[in-house]
Amino acid sequence: MSPAAPPPSFSKRYADFVARLRVPAGFVLLAAFAWFSAPSPESVVLGALLSLPGLLLRGWAAGHLRKDSTLTTSGPYAFIRNPLYAGTLIVAAGMAFAAREWPLALLFGAVFLFVYLPAISLEEQHLRDLFPGFRDYARRVPLLIPYRGRIPNKQRFSFAQYLYNREYEAAIGFLAGVGFLLAKAHYFFPGT
Repeated sequence: MSPAAPPPSFSKRYADFVARLRVPAGFVLLAAFAWFSAPSPESVVLGALLSLPGLLLRGWAAGHLRKDSTLTTSGPYAFIRNPLYAGTLIVAAGMAFAAREWPLALLFGAVFLFVYLPAISLEEQHLRDLFPGFRDYARRVPLLIPYRGRIPNKQRFSFAQYLYNREYEAAIGFLAGVGFLLAKAHYFFPGT
């Protein structure tokens, strides 16, 4: 009889728990933005412009990412380890600006801190287990904010990979959110 595996640590159990909360948390955020936002046409346009780099970063990342088959170090992954999450942060900041309600920005910040950061930690543990070169990559490339030189890699963006990763869904969601905020600004806050 082999000895029992040690129970998972609190941080591992917490990361597992919050990883399952990512999608439900997204729906809660969506509902909060829909209900509490007070956009103006100008704030929506400016917020969309602020969000656009994040959406482009996500798309660029999706065109390089080959989940669980290879350690992706090309495209934005040469500069930061989590460009999809960084792009999400930028999009959310722009949408919070568009909504014109700072408590919504605080809500997203709390969700990012307590749900997304632990999920990132769990994903990185998975990558360490899957790819022996991940530890070296993680030492050389920052988590979310680029502040060091890049890792040279000649792999090109693949539109087919972008489609395979279904990143177009983020673009559709973004456009739907902007459309909703514009409609809300026009119908509920005319002249603001």
